[in-house]
Amino acid sequence: MIGKLTGTLAERNPPQIVVDCHGVGYEVDVPMSTFYNLPATGERVSLLTHFVVREDAQILYGFATAQERAAFRELIKISGVGPRTALAVLSGMSVAELSQAITRQEAGRLIKVPGIGKKTAERLLLELKGKLGADMGAPAHATSDTQADILQALVALGYSDKEAAAALKALPADVGVSDGIKLALKTLAR
Repeated sequence: MIGKLTGTLAERNPPQIVVDCHGVGYEVDVPMSTFYNLPATGERVSLLTHFVVREDAQILYGFATAQERAAFRELIKISGVGPRTALAVLSGMSVAELSQAITRQEAGRLIKVPGIGKKTAERLLLELKGKLGADMGAPAHATSDTQADILQALVALGYSDKEAAAALKALPADVGVSDGIKLALKTLAR
């Protein structure tokens, strides 16, 4: 029903914002990835939206990119995953990270998201396989098996997905797994 909002950012109360569109203030729930990229209060903002009508509420969800909205829509189609859980998933990881986790069937990365247990993570991986994968914007730097192994090792050592991905970018393309892990750890130690 409401597909896009463009107006002035009136309020910021994570995860909710208020967008003033010609005197009408729309309350919009956004994932943290969108929230962090919002302009300052009082500036112009444009968001793609998804409108959810329930028996007890009408809620507008906003997204900075079409990929985020598409991922949100795929997530809420899954039994047991509502809009709040889908928003938590997109707040906890980027669309590219979610796509990688689905492509590689890594339930451990999804379990790190608050509100996602082992069974829900496994259901997400099963139902989203082929729907959200490399086609949803998984970064090219994580496509090789070597770099995937390095990324998994860094995450297993306790680094966040973002830190591990940033360390991967600094590595030479032809590096081996053990050398890559050593170089990545040196980069992360700086």
